[in-house]
Amino acid sequence: MAAWEVSPRRGTALSWRSHLFPSKLVGGAAALLTTLCWLPQALKLLRTRETRDLSLLAYVVFSAGILLWLHYGLLIGSVPVVAANAVTLVLALAIVSLKLRFG
Repeated sequence: MAAWEVSPRRGTALSWRSHLFPSKLVGGAAALLTTLCWLPQALKLLRTRETRDLSLLAYVVFSAGILLWLHYGLLIGSVPVVAANAVTLVLALAIVSLKLRFG
């Protein structure tokens, strides 16, 4: 049965898949945007080597939080959670390393 079809067991209610598909799209878009938002910062730091205004503590704490999200994704077996947080962690740790390198 397609996601938009009426479920015979639930009368006129749509099947559970009709609700799952939009949530996957929203979740995927959110993961993509919140993951890739760090790319411009990392690229700018590589280009300018100006890290004075960045808080090392904030990025370290953020990276620790992302590491926990990554661990959580592994525990629940969620590929999207693992993938998004793995990429975010790489970018955040790149920013931390640039901050340590360039001060």
